[in-house]
Amino acid sequence: MMALFDVESVRAQFPALTHKVHGQPIIFFDGPGGTQVPASVMKAMQEYLLSSNANAHGAFITSIRTDELMNAARIAIANFLGCDRDEVVFGANMTSLTFTLSRAIARELKPGDEIIVTRLDHDANVAPWLALREQGVIIRTVDLNPEDCTLNLSDFAAKLNQQTKLVAVGYASNAVGTINDVKKIITMAHELKALVFIDAVHYAPHGLIDVQDLDCDFLVCSAYKFFGPHVGILYGKREHLNRIPPDKARPAPQESPACWETGTPNFEGLAGLVATIQYLSDLGQQISPAADSRQVIVSAMEGIQSYEQKLCQHLIRGLLAIRGITFYGISEQNRLRWRTPTVGIRIRGKTPYEIAKELGDRGIFTWHGNFYAIGLTERLGLESSGGLLRIGLVHYNAIAEIDQLLATLKEIASKAPDVVKAEGRERAERKNTPKIKARN
Repeated sequence: MMALFDVESVRAQFPALTHKVHGQPIIFFDGPGGTQVPASVMKAMQEYLLSSNANAHGAFITSIRTDELMNAARIAIANFLGCDRDEVVFGANMTSLTFTLSRAIARELKPGDEIIVTRLDHDANVAPWLALREQGVIIRTVDLNPEDCTLNLSDFAAKLNQQTKLVAVGYASNAVGTINDVKKIITMAHELKALVFIDAVHYAPHGLIDVQDLDCDFLVCSAYKFFGPHVGILYGKREHLNRIPPDKARPAPQESPACWETGTPNFEGLAGLVATIQYLSDLGQQISPAADSRQVIVSAMEGIQSYEQKLCQHLIRGLLAIRGITFYGISEQNRLRWRTPTVGIRIRGKTPYEIAKELGDRGIFTWHGNFYAIGLTERLGLESSGGLLRIGLVHYNAIAEIDQLLATLKEIASKAPDVVKAEGRERAERKNTPKIKARN
């Protein structure tokens, strides 16, 4: 499957990849903060605004087209997630949807009930649940293993109990790329009748999501993280969406999922979302032709994951060879299936901002800071010193771009004050070390 993945064909569909800084093509390693968008997605959004721009449920043609678009968007994202169209809710973004859901679920909770969150998560999957402490809900936080930035499942098992009503956990870390064993977590939580809420925002562009196979109760993702526009997406099991009453305006629809969609949806964004799923479907057809709309998504995401593992292997091997770099997260080649191609590093003697600035000035775009994964940076003792430099690859990146990054990082690291001092000490030690003659 990896041999069938044509990265040059993929890159040709992303106009942003032709942009330059100081005459050099931009290298986008900022994917975890938001990916670039295919030309077909831009065209779909423009065409909607030109020919169908209207609010929904009207008795005229542009409104009718908008109703048809909403239905097409539900079908498209249902194929992407492996669910039914009436189990899909659209919103402004993942954070807004999570706050909306947490407030609604709060009505079913009483003082003393418990919710589990983790130190590995983006705060958008922590803060909405922490807010429920106001009504007496107890929040338990699962620790991580600092040596490889994985979730401490023993700690999770210890905190899970009969009072646990919901577990909120990320599918993958947006800071260091760790993929959690969410299926195991879901099974453990369901044994105690706890609901499970999965943040799949970071995982979505990197691997196949199958909510039925996972058996999660809720899952959220954001289209702008998987090559689309700014649209938040919530999957909820039909029984939950129908049972739990959301906050809504009184004249708004009573039926689910529409009752969960507060205000007027971002219709042009949904047009872009449909085109995004079509882009992935076309990619799947190229990798492994199939008639089934879900199967082509499966082929696309499996092809992406296989190709990205090759990129990740190359990146990590190169980073570990650079003197002065501290690598955070899973680095073993035989464990790459448990990480996305998103890595966090630091260079001795340089702040993450300084590295990101030097890279950015040379047309290599990376992120610095905590990326809202503040539980992780605090646990690693990095929050007060600027967090991490994050390098995030996606399927439109190429090996040659990684090589350019590695060469630049090696140059930056070699000039870092701490590395220069260390090299000076070692040269002095070698010079002063007596040479021992070999005996014949």
